[in-house]
Amino acid sequence: MKDNSITQGEKRTYTVEEIRKILCIGKNSAYSLVKEGHFKTVIIGSKIRVSKKSFDEWLDENNL
Repeated sequence: MKDNSITQGEKRTYTVEEIRKILCIGKNSAYSLVKEGHFKTVIIGSKIRVSKKSFDEWLDENNL
């Protein structure tokens, strides 16, 4: 049987704050990118989580 558990330390999502830091942009700009739908997101309670895969693909496509 295949074990699909995620190993400790393997991130699958980013917070908006992490995206802000990665891109060296302000909080409002980071939230604007999320609201514009550039990445796949999940809302858990009041927290927004951004798919690492979709963010990384967007980053590659925009040569940042």
